[in-house]
Amino acid sequence: MPFKIVQNFDSSFTLEPQAKESLFNLLTSVAFIKQVCQQLNCEKVEFTELLFQPVPYSFTTPKGMPAEFEKYHDNSDYIIINVPPNFMFNAKIFKPSRLCAIYMKKR
Repeated sequence: MPFKIVQNFDSSFTLEPQAKESLFNLLTSVAFIKQVCQQLNCEKVEFTELLFQPVPYSFTTPKGMPAEFEKYHDNSDYIIINVPPNFMFNAKIFKPSRLCAIYMKKR
């Protein structure tokens, strides 16, 4: 079964202000930050308030993310996580169906 290469994918999205606020509250909650830190074995992380929609592999997006976010992929000071589906549901975000969030590791 051959792979289909996507030439163009519109990764832009807009969140309603209330949904965005709700999602940001979940992503910055003490319990979630603690869980992220435990997984990373670090003392502290900070949500950068940067979100992106994962994109299909293409020649222009080989890492599965919009090109402007690739600088965070290889930088050890940042971590990219999938936003938990229950956070998306609780914030009443259904489009896009998936988001990734970028956190900065604090030393």
